[in-house]
Amino acid sequence: MDTKSQDLFSALWSSADEMRKIMSADVYKDYLLGLIFYKAVSDSQLRTVVELLEEREPKDMHEAQEIYEGLRGNDGFSDVQEELKIRYGCAIEPEHTFTAFYNHINDGTFLVKELGEAFNDIEQSTIGNEGHKPYTGLFDDFDIYSKDLGKTDTERNSLLSAVIKKLYGLDFSSYGADALGDAYEYLIGKFASESGKKAGEFYTPQAVSKLITRIVTRGKEDRDGFTIYDPCMGSGSLLLQVKNYIGRGDVNESEGCRQHIEFFGQEIKNQTFNLARMNMMLHQVPADKQHLRQGDTLDIDWPTDEPTNFDAVVMNPPYSQNWNNRESMLQDVRFAHYEQLAPKGKADLAFLLHGFYHLKPGGVMGIVQPHGVLFRGAAEGTIRRHLIEDGSIYAVIGLPANIFFNTSIPTCVIVLRKDNTTRDVLFIDASQEFEKGKNQNRLTDANIDKIVSTFFDRKDVEKYAHLASFDEIKKNDFNLNIARYVDTSEEEEEIDPNDVYRELQKVDAEISETNAQLNKFFEELGLEVRL
Repeated sequence: MDTKSQDLFSALWSSADEMRKIMSADVYKDYLLGLIFYKAVSDSQLRTVVELLEEREPKDMHEAQEIYEGLRGNDGFSDVQEELKIRYGCAIEPEHTFTAFYNHINDGTFLVKELGEAFNDIEQSTIGNEGHKPYTGLFDDFDIYSKDLGKTDTERNSLLSAVIKKLYGLDFSSYGADALGDAYEYLIGKFASESGKKAGEFYTPQAVSKLITRIVTRGKEDRDGFTIYDPCMGSGSLLLQVKNYIGRGDVNESEGCRQHIEFFGQEIKNQTFNLARMNMMLHQVPADKQHLRQGDTLDIDWPTDEPTNFDAVVMNPPYSQNWNNRESMLQDVRFAHYEQLAPKGKADLAFLLHGFYHLKPGGVMGIVQPHGVLFRGAAEGTIRRHLIEDGSIYAVIGLPANIFFNTSIPTCVIVLRKDNTTRDVLFIDASQEFEKGKNQNRLTDANIDKIVSTFFDRKDVEKYAHLASFDEIKKNDFNLNIARYVDTSEEEEEIDPNDVYRELQKVDAEISETNAQLNKFFEELGLEVRL
């Protein structure tokens, strides 16, 4: 984690100081995350307004607010709001921006109900001729009238005003496009630590997302109508990375996104599902290109309508998760071919099979997995054998340790295809490809370039990569442990026995000389000679 990010995270964490005094982390996290998002999207819309009107960046949010407020009543106001709706799926009214709330707090006119009205405006925003509401329920976890915030309106006003004032000075635009996702994962870890729970979210770091995305989009950068699916999308960071590689030639980023990419994703946790929708909004993904659903990916297959298969599938599912591997699941089209089901307490390969089922012929899938899936036996060994015999596994990339925010579990990226007719598998040991950080290691752009280059060259590299044939893997009993195929051990230096003998003789002589000197000292002191 760099110093700049650490400063942001520390500022976000301290912004909840007032909340921490009166409520637990399990409660105040919903309010803090909601306010952080609202500030980020509000500031982004204000910047967009100035860019549309004056084709420049605003000096600060105060200037942007004045320009937006001054536009109301003018002919161009409706045009600007329409463009905001196209880019973000909604348009925040001038009186409901985060900056407006901050100004109201300073002049003593802020009321909590204004925040509720702003949230409601976003949730009621409609798109298309059918009036689809893409953000219904977005702020379900933010109850502005909850007694957790205070017993009276005055107490709730006071508490939320204090948090808004602390957050106001933060400018997410200066921290990069993925600042909200990074901050979210950091805060989730802090919340979990404070409440004594494990952080169940494993946010995919930007570098890992970039690595997977470069692999699954290669050769498709100008593809029209590119479809991507993440069945365990979390905050959507892995899905959103594809925007950096598909349709890059377009003059208008949001127009390019509308033309080129359809985003499909599912998430089981409501709060995380809402954060993914917020993240999509912040990245200006048009609402009609978002096909997101809350649900249990393994229990009930989705999507089952058009389309059901995708150009790319990306995943970072929870590791060694429990799942309902009831016998009837063997009849499920996603799992039936593989003879056995993933173990009840290790759903890793169940997630992999689900994603692979939804991959188009010619498509590419990249999934983060714990190393255990590469060598564990029993049912997982049977599933792995079928995948290898079918030529489904294309590459295995071992990642460095300690690159994820909330887990030190060793991980790898497994790349799958439906057109690998040779059935060979490329193994890359990238465990040493990282820059060491104080608390966390990270993949640099140079590290990623090396991995990607090696992946597409698909050739042996001493102590780094090996292209294993099907017969070689079969002889290893379908064990995909990277160490079996990429030997990174260093040869031991040859030892000459004669040199060792001469060294021992020298040491013996030195010991004898030392003992003689000590015995002489003992005699002079009148002590019994002992050596």
